[in-house]
Amino acid sequence: MSDPVRQPAGHAAGSPVARVQAAFAGAGVTGWLHALDIDSGAETSVGADHPVVTASVHKLCLLVALHQAAAEGRLDLTEQVECAPDRRASGPTGTAAMLDPVRMSLRDAAYLMMAVSDNAAAEVLVQRVGLTAVNASMVRLGLTHTHATHTFRELLDTIREDAGPGGAAMLTEPHVISHLRALDPARTNRSTPRDMTRLLAAVWRDEAGPPEHGAAMRRILGLQVWPHRLASGFPFDDVHVAGKTGSLPTVRNEVGVVEYPDGGRYAVAVFTRAASGAATLPAADAVIGTAARVAVDALRRGRG
Repeated sequence: MSDPVRQPAGHAAGSPVARVQAAFAGAGVTGWLHALDIDSGAETSVGADHPVVTASVHKLCLLVALHQAAAEGRLDLTEQVECAPDRRASGPTGTAAMLDPVRMSLRDAAYLMMAVSDNAAAEVLVQRVGLTAVNASMVRLGLTHTHATHTFRELLDTIREDAGPGGAAMLTEPHVISHLRALDPARTNRSTPRDMTRLLAAVWRDEAGPPEHGAAMRRILGLQVWPHRLASGFPFDDVHVAGKTGSLPTVRNEVGVVEYPDGGRYAVAVFTRAASGAATLPAADAVIGTAARVAVDALRRGRG
């Protein structure tokens, strides 16, 4: 893969880029990465401008658009919304997996959307905010490669339609996977690793909204429950990882910010595609943390 690298060592053996590429290969994935020192602007790149499928990482874009709408007075985050069972997007977590009617505030729906990647909560929010507003928010922030084509319900519908009458059982078949619109950045929700670290940096620098909204977004990102991807690379009590995962057949992603006790803060975006269509691939999950750690360590050496 081609990678515009911002590291003096380039592709030399043992360089951060070479180590990240070797980690991806060893885990059986193709990967793209961008890591950014939020304060200095130093970066590490492995295909950072490659178009990628965002999957549930796009919920970060929705979160930003939600808070921008609240800051502009277009909605109240304490507004109550209904999530009825017969109108829910499908999914294994949060309200998507519940059987009874749920009533909650917009901000609590945002918490479920980010903490456990609740598809039903995300669909409630995107219907309230509007997909056009989500895309407009990204344009205002200069993220020209980030675009949502589908709501989360629509995205799941394309997978069901493309899988055909065989249903979910067909999603491990290479000939089915190769035709899924949800896995084609040209036909689904998309971004680049660089756009995602720019978005995270804007949230952490209070450039994506007023400080009180930036603080609220950072809090929610810090409450994500999944430890098996980005966070696995930073198993330290004094290092804080806040992030958002994204998953589809063969796709495992995570974007987030890693904060050290010395004040260092690093936005990281890792997007991967696995060679295998298996739903359980621990090495493919763990390499996201491994690659992120290599990239962040390189940036921290540069700080010194």
